[in-house]
Amino acid sequence: MLWRAPKLSVCLLVLLGALTVPLASRAAVLPEDRADILYHRYDGGGVTIHGPSVLVRKKLAEKYSISANYYMDMVTSASIDVEVSGASEYKEERDQYSLGFDYLRGKTTYSLSYTSSEENDYEAQTASFGISQDLFGDLTTITMGFSKGWDVVRNSTDPAFEEDIERWSYRVGVSQILTKTLIATLGLEVITDEGYLNNPYRSFRYLNPTNDQLWVLQQEIYPHTRTSNAVALNAKYFLPYRAALSGGYRFFTDTWGIRADTYELGYTHPVGPWTFEVGYRYYTQSRADFYSDLFERPDQQNFMARDKELSTFVSHRLRLGGTYELTRTGWGFIKKASASVFYDRLEFDYEDFRDARYSIDATSETFRPAGTEPLYSFGANVIQAFVSIWF
Repeated sequence: MLWRAPKLSVCLLVLLGALTVPLASRAAVLPEDRADILYHRYDGGGVTIHGPSVLVRKKLAEKYSISANYYMDMVTSASIDVEVSGASEYKEERDQYSLGFDYLRGKTTYSLSYTSSEENDYEAQTASFGISQDLFGDLTTITMGFSKGWDVVRNSTDPAFEEDIERWSYRVGVSQILTKTLIATLGLEVITDEGYLNNPYRSFRYLNPTNDQLWVLQQEIYPHTRTSNAVALNAKYFLPYRAALSGGYRFFTDTWGIRADTYELGYTHPVGPWTFEVGYRYYTQSRADFYSDLFERPDQQNFMARDKELSTFVSHRLRLGGTYELTRTGWGFIKKASASVFYDRLEFDYEDFRDARYSIDATSETFRPAGTEPLYSFGANVIQAFVSIWF
């Protein structure tokens, strides 16, 4: 099964706020020598995704920095899309490898990176280039970036099926220290996708022409191009007792007719060797122009989709977590180390996507005619636990 589809729900943790310019970014300083070991787990909506990740960064001659990352997802899915299609639960694995290189020259940092991920029916490769420049006494940082992606989509049930996707991403941002206690960032991102953009396993549904209480499935039809635009404004205010407040807003729109707004608040509070964090994110989205929960006929329009991620919905995310300093004085070659645990609770409420499982079996006591099923909603739990070592 195509892993990318269930991943969309999971990645709302980052997708809804994907446009970011780090609030503490300093272009004239290379990343510290550091290793991170992470375990992540997502459980919700009939989908479980978990696995490890390892990231290592190393500076060379105070001008260069290299990084390498390995990230793995093990997926078990019996989502509502799988159940409605009549398929059985499936399992798959995704492996992702990334390499990065930074070069510092004066107050300018040049960055290159390459990422490759592979699963049984989806391959993705992305190359990125970025520039960061400090200005005005290091109070302002300007960033610019470009990424190019090459994806290959396959179908595990059809060995002859193979389609390509090309992606272009353009980013520009500014980070500004406004006062001794306030820093703000503004970012703009434009993404253009071209190729096979839908899921070869997903179907839309339309009314059964012989019985309008039932429905029939047919493979989705998507446009072959999509351009997305996003603008994000974030700020962090440092309180006198070393705590900090953060807030942000992100606006998203695309050529498919989707508009999305994201609001986020956070609070960080240190207590001795501990640093606690709490955050809340609210996300609202309008549906795509060619989305419908139930079409009247199979040829109703040129493009037809029933992917719930293209529907109208609202989501909430509550984040709780903390970091503990394992050592401040170091152990041998280790300068310092910390351990962190974060928990996220996600809630999704769909406004025009119905739970079609209620209309599958007409003999069931809970049967509902097509188009009258209850609206779908679900919750998910996300856990991240990691250890960071500076050396």
